[in-house]
Amino acid sequence: MAERPAAPAAPELVLETEAGSTVMSPGRDYHVGRDPLSDIVIDDARVSWHHAVLRPEAGRWTIEDENSTNGTFADGRRIHERGVGPGSVIRFGNPSDGPCATLVSPPAPVPERPSAVSMPGLTGTFRRPTTVRPLPARTVRIGRAADNDLVIDDLVVSRLHAELRALPDGTYEIADLGSHNGTFLNGSPVTVAPIGPGDIVGIGHSALCLVGDQLQEFVDTGEVSLDVQELTVAVDRGRKTLLDHVSFPVGEKCLLAVVGPSGAGKSTLLNALTGQRPADHGTVLYDGRDLYRDYAELRQRIGLVPQDDILHSQLTVRSALTYAAELRFPEDTVKAERRARVDEVIRELGLEQRAGQPVHSLSGGQRKRVSVALELLTKPSLLFLDEPTSGLDPGMDRSVMHMLRGLADDGRTVVVVTHSVLSLDVCDRLLVLAPGGRIAYYGQPEDALAFFGFEQWPEAFEAFEHDHDRDWAGDYRFSPFHRHYVSEATAQPRVPRSGPVVITPAARPRSRGAQLGTLVRRYTAALGADRTFLAIMIALPFVMGAMARALAGSRLTQETAMNALLILCVGGVLTGAANAVRELVKERTIYQRERAVGLSRSAYLMSKVVVLGAITVLQAVVLTLVALAGVDLNAPGGEGVLMPPLVEITVAVALLAFTAMTLGLLVSALVRKEEVTMPLLVLLAIVQVVFCGALLKLHGVPGLEQLSWLVPSRWALGAMAGTVGLARIVPGDLTGDPLFKHSAGVWLLNIAMLVVLSAVFCFAVSRLLRRHEPAVMRKS
Repeated sequence: MAERPAAPAAPELVLETEAGSTVMSPGRDYHVGRDPLSDIVIDDARVSWHHAVLRPEAGRWTIEDENSTNGTFADGRRIHERGVGPGSVIRFGNPSDGPCATLVSPPAPVPERPSAVSMPGLTGTFRRPTTVRPLPARTVRIGRAADNDLVIDDLVVSRLHAELRALPDGTYEIADLGSHNGTFLNGSPVTVAPIGPGDIVGIGHSALCLVGDQLQEFVDTGEVSLDVQELTVAVDRGRKTLLDHVSFPVGEKCLLAVVGPSGAGKSTLLNALTGQRPADHGTVLYDGRDLYRDYAELRQRIGLVPQDDILHSQLTVRSALTYAAELRFPEDTVKAERRARVDEVIRELGLEQRAGQPVHSLSGGQRKRVSVALELLTKPSLLFLDEPTSGLDPGMDRSVMHMLRGLADDGRTVVVVTHSVLSLDVCDRLLVLAPGGRIAYYGQPEDALAFFGFEQWPEAFEAFEHDHDRDWAGDYRFSPFHRHYVSEATAQPRVPRSGPVVITPAARPRSRGAQLGTLVRRYTAALGADRTFLAIMIALPFVMGAMARALAGSRLTQETAMNALLILCVGGVLTGAANAVRELVKERTIYQRERAVGLSRSAYLMSKVVVLGAITVLQAVVLTLVALAGVDLNAPGGEGVLMPPLVEITVAVALLAFTAMTLGLLVSALVRKEEVTMPLLVLLAIVQVVFCGALLKLHGVPGLEQLSWLVPSRWALGAMAGTVGLARIVPGDLTGDPLFKHSAGVWLLNIAMLVVLSAVFCFAVSRLLRRHEPAVMRKS
């Protein structure tokens, strides 16, 4: 970009977007757009290639829209040019939900932490090195395999993971060797990068630092602290606060319970602490490291058990854990290694007697144990649970809480969000959130009721709801409990943060092919174990085929041809759509969690397309053969346009069913609840019947004709009608449709449009899946 004369009076600013931060110096222009060569690249379809430009002029900064298609907005209004400064919020492409950029003043310099081990008091993990060796004079190969120079015994580390290279000038660089989970430098993923004193190289649960003339290794054993500083979350453009300056420390091996009335911000806090939905302001320190800044690396050390089960209920406990291990561990782990780790967590959670049972046959508490076991596969240091005792009886509630107590004692920090107050006595700390997302209490559980002045928890929760005049947060902030458990309970320095939080995007998955193979096998096993689905899947094509055969008789005639082809269309649509319409919405919780730990969106979608597509095409072939095998199709001269008539019709029905399957996936990605899929399936079938061309004249009718182009059955019926020469068998206005011609060009057009619609629907599904992902994963 062209350089401009320096404008020293214009201040230096930081422009923060979802993709990261850009420091804007006043000596040049900064171009914004989708163009990869732009200074600020925003990868969003609503943003133009060259969208806007920021300029330093006359002692201030201005932003000018470059005639973009969808506009640039400030304060909800479209602008052409205006001045901006610290605090300005700009949206591109849409005034409400378009990509957002915020301008802030550069923060005062804050020392990077941890700067190796020069400040060991600031961290737990980096107190004392696990191993110390002289700085190498040659390349050091690092990995899980025993023949590496530096062996890291960690299943999330690849066998050949990275190299620490000594360069001729005496400096060093770190190079990733195509590892599964990535190599990180100061929390950010790298391929090749120079390193120096104070830098931290993260590989799995280990950190490597150059200190003096030594190479020091620090292993995260799980005994970590968590320090939460001034977390604030607001929605509706700041009009509603969900979390209000929440601060508290969590020590090592601590079991923390978070309680509060509905709407107090418990789930919002959980999302902020795990990086699923970062706080708008504030800092989360993972053993002294900024969790948001280093999220790409540290996310591997965080386990999250949502309220809903994250398991395929048809699989056995061992199978569910084995498939999860395949997805989370590098593809170079051998079966014996994965099996050993699965057996280890099964023993740790006391599931030995249940390992061979299907998940759906377990009690609620046992299913929750399996969900926890799944998260423990990768040995997380922080474990978060959302309502793990919801729906459980008091005995099972107690059992689950004692399980969490044991997990914390074994060397983890455990945070549990709960409505239950039956087992708070097993926790080390209790956080009570009042309405508005403010801290009403943080400290030992046994002191909470006395602090509030009540004898029973129901009285306290009722007071939260009705005593609006009491300043719950103020009472606590000026109490000795706050001084003892918050102000004086941590040595961590305050890390001020101005402007919104920006998380470094996580590394892209490096093994989509391996993930696809695992997902296909897991999905096939889950479907195969669902006997109800299997029975319907087998029966449906035979039933629909028998109906079509009854209508067709022994020969397609003027009375039977249209109805027989119409039933084939309906059968193909119902077969494909019914297979897929529930599949994404019922697995949404599973997808969200697996996506957060590195699952490839494309691999997940392709696994559905491959498995359901194969089943659907097979059903369509059976449907067509049951309906028309041995029937005189009455095609012109007994020939199809390119192939035998029965083959052409089978291809058309198979492609229709496949396209309807992708349309079913689209519906499943759109809806929020599984219950609404069946009514939508009925509506979908009706639309296919009405707009296929068998009941209404569509050609030449403005509006209807163009709308029918989006209906798969329109093209499938056209292909089948062309094969048999329907206009000759059933003369009339309907069959005079140009798409019904007995012509190779028209038949190929019909078939090609089914392929195009399938691709369009799959692309739409992929875009819709992004809505249900953690924000940090939507770019990968």
